[in-house]
Amino acid sequence: MKQITKISLNILFTIGLAFIPYIPSADPPAQAIVTSQDFPAEITKLLNNEAALNGSLAGVSVRSAEDGEILYEHMGDTRLTPASVLKLFTAAAALSVLGEDYTFSTEILSDGKISGGTLDGDIYFKGKGDPTLLPEYIANIAKDLRGIGIKRVKGNLIADDTWYDNVRYSSDLNWNDEHEYYGAQISSLTVSPNKDYDSGTVIVNIDPGDESGRKGKISLKPSTDYVKIVNQIITVDKKGEKSLNIERIHGTNTILLKGTIPIESKTAKEWVAVWEPADYAASLLKSSLEKHGIEVVGKIKRGAAAENMNVLLKHDSMPLSSLLVPFMKLSNNGHAEVLIKEMGKVVKDEGSWEKGLEVMETELAKFNVNTERIVLRDGSGISHANLLPANEVTALLYSVQAQKWFPVFQHSLPVAGQSDRFVGGTMRNRLKAEPYSKNVLAKTGTLTGVSTLSGYAKTKSGKTLIFSVLLNNLMDEADGRIIEDKIAGFLASQP
Repeated sequence: MKQITKISLNILFTIGLAFIPYIPSADPPAQAIVTSQDFPAEITKLLNNEAALNGSLAGVSVRSAEDGEILYEHMGDTRLTPASVLKLFTAAAALSVLGEDYTFSTEILSDGKISGGTLDGDIYFKGKGDPTLLPEYIANIAKDLRGIGIKRVKGNLIADDTWYDNVRYSSDLNWNDEHEYYGAQISSLTVSPNKDYDSGTVIVNIDPGDESGRKGKISLKPSTDYVKIVNQIITVDKKGEKSLNIERIHGTNTILLKGTIPIESKTAKEWVAVWEPADYAASLLKSSLEKHGIEVVGKIKRGAAAENMNVLLKHDSMPLSSLLVPFMKLSNNGHAEVLIKEMGKVVKDEGSWEKGLEVMETELAKFNVNTERIVLRDGSGISHANLLPANEVTALLYSVQAQKWFPVFQHSLPVAGQSDRFVGGTMRNRLKAEPYSKNVLAKTGTLTGVSTLSGYAKTKSGKTLIFSVLLNNLMDEADGRIIEDKIAGFLASQP
């Protein structure tokens, strides 16, 4: 999951908050970590004595980065839910299958002729999986179409998202996550509102009204009429309660806003996933075309461009080596699922979860992962049915060190204690003190009852230890993060 929270709204969603699997909670408080030359004994003592682990399951594996020898394990071969630690497997497989220079493209096609400024035919907006397409890129497409002489499109604007299949959600996505940014629909034609690249979402900005009793002020980024806002936010006195409830009605793009906001409050923001991202992207293009003086006579429709159509324009994404930074640092679920479908498309000519996971499993076997011991249900880790043993996680992390793309993989990992979101990522407020800060590079994971951490810890002498901590059946995920930080701290404190 994506553990970096957006601006906190204290939002209590009306559609079953108690069952939302991703828990945006405070970072664990700084912990004093005992330095010991006998870290196995310290970890065993910790696992035996932590009250938070009573009734829980803990899988722990520590390997030498030099020779892969297992130095410590506790339930290391037991399959446990990995949460977003699964993204380590997705990233490694994608780098191996697609390559670090791989890009996603977006195309504008047509079979019509341009005469006197009029395109006599339909215009096709074809997405090929780019999860980093921004509104400004769409505006540039419109500008460039005007630049090649198009002032009028006589036909329709066709949204083509046939690069992948039409299954929008992974099989185990909880129904009450579908409006959340981390549960957005997966489409090969989709748009992100900003450079966090949460594709298929719109940012809802909520400000207080001019005086108490007035409705709150609502704005959207990007500005769009694709979603309908029902505003029932009431401005209250500055000492009043800030209580915001946001819901998108299933199967629609109607977003209900309810609650109260104090008059002097700062802007509250919430990322809301849209229904049908391809139509959303097409609506933004149509709006941009109109702003650049290009009339579209027809309507927005869904369809598939023919192979022999002329490509009028093409936009390429950033390379995978760059995409991995927001993907892994910010734990972006949408990126993970796109990579799964893209691997399926490239290798088996089918952009589906089924084919993509088959490709991923085949690739993981090349990195000494015993695929008979793992269960893969998606690429992001959002499913509680994903299962990995801690020893298989460390086996992967050891094996990928030999790959030419390993520096890219390593660079994508969150770095403990580094405040820059695109460096520290989900570890930016963890292990901030010396000798842990900068010396623990690890992927985090959180689901309801699950907290995980896996990566690399550099010791005081400069040696590297590979570790995986998978904690399941927790009463409080924050307790799990404290335990993980203690274990990672033991390792970084070694002489």
